Amino acid sequence: MSKKSDNTPLLKDVWESRDLIFSLAKSDFKAKYAGSVFGIIWAFVQPVITVLIYVIIFGMGLKMTPDSTEYPFLLYLIAGIVPWFFFVDAWQNASNCLVEYSYLVKKMVFKIQILPVVKVIASVFVHLFLVVIATVIFVVMGKMPGITMIQIIYYMFCEICLILSVSYMTASVTPYFKDMTQLIGVVTQLGMWVTPIMWDESFWPDWAMNIFRLNPMYYIVTGYRDCYMHGGWITDHIGTTIYFWSFVIILSLISGKIFREMKDYFADHL
Repeated sequence: MSKKSDNTPLLKDVWESRDLIFSLAKSDFKAKYAGSVFGIIWAFVQPVITVLIYVIIFGMGLKMTPDSTEYPFLLYLIAGIVPWFFFVDAWQNASNCLVEYSYLVKKMVFKIQILPVVKVIASVFVHLFLVVIATVIFVVMGKMPGITMIQIIYYMFCEICLILSVSYMTASVTPYFKDMTQLIGVVTQLGMWVTPIMWDESFWPDWAMNIFRLNPMYYIVTGYRDCYMHGGWITDHIGTTIYFWSFVIILSLISGKIFREMKDYFADHL
C-alpha cells in the first residue's frame, strides 16, 4: 500500500474516489443478479416473504396490534422492518468485501478502504426500491405519510454511517476469521428481537426499554416510523440523537484504527 493511502483520512479517500465507488457499486449491484431469470426481482422476494410470514404469525395468528398507534400491524411492521433489511444486507456484504474483492486487495495501488463503502452503496439501491414500495403500500391503505417523510433522507444517512462504523471492524476480521459471516447472521437474528420491529414499546416496562434504547438500530427504526406514521421530528429525540451519533463516532474511530493497522496484512490471508 502506498504511503499516501496509509496516511490519508478515510473520508478524504472516499471523497476523492467517489466516482470509482459509484461505478463499482453499480457493477456490484448488476453482477449480483446477473444471469438469473428474474434478475432484481430476487432482491424483493425474501423481504416480501418475510413480511408475509410475520403478518400471518403475529398479525393474524397472535393478533398483535400496537397500542401506541392506530395503524394496522402490517404497516407498523413494514415501517420498522425496511431499515432492518437494509442493515442486515449491507452489513453482511460490507463485512465480506475483502474476501469477495481479494483480487483488488492484492493490488498495492488500490485503495481497499473504499470497498466497504462500495458494498453499502450497492445495498442502498435495493433499499431505495423498498422505501418506495413501502410508501406505495401506505398510500394504497389510505395512510399517506406526512411532511415528516422528508426526514427519511437523514435517517438513511444515519444508517449508512452506522453500518460503515461496524463494517470496517468486521471486514478487518473476516480475512483472519472466516466464520465472521455466520457470526453476523446469528447476531442479526438476535438483534431483530431486541429492536422494536415486531413489538410495541408499550409491551415492556420502562427499565427494559431503557436497555433496548442502547441498541443504535432503535434510533433508526423509530426514526423511520416517525417518517411513515407518527409524524415526529428529529428535534423530538435530542437525547437519543446525541447518544446515537456519539456511539457511531466512537465506533468509527475504533473501527478505522483497526482497519488501518491490519490492512497491510489482508493480502497475506486471502
